[in-house]
Amino acid sequence: MTGFIAVLLYVVWMQVLTLAYAFPRVPMAMLGDRKFADWERTEVNRDPPFMVRAKGAHLNCVENFPLFAAVVVIAALMGKSAVVDGLAIFILVARMGQSVSHVISTAPAFVLLRATFFLAQVGMIFWICCQLIA
Repeated sequence: MTGFIAVLLYVVWMQVLTLAYAFPRVPMAMLGDRKFADWERTEVNRDPPFMVRAKGAHLNCVENFPLFAAVVVIAALMGKSAVVDGLAIFILVARMGQSVSHVISTAPAFVLLRATFFLAQVGMIFWICCQLIA
């Protein structure tokens, strides 16, 4: 898998997570269970736990995405895409693993698993940076 394909799939994954917490809101508002404006950031969050966790997983993706996308683009501009291509699938899988463990539970075992997936991504992106600098 190339780094560029991994970036595109990362974007698709973020959109899936967005729909996981945004789509259920439409029937809630249409059926009168909630006001359409109930999801403003200044409001008290009354979402079901799954939606809260899905939104958190999405926000975690957004935090790390610019770093991954930047190293993919920089590697391509340097003519060193192969450095990224070898790890791209593993970064994507670690991201998805982090998201899935985030959505499933906030139990300590899942938080530890989530942190492990996060550190794996950070480590791989750092390794890529070291390889591009060398």
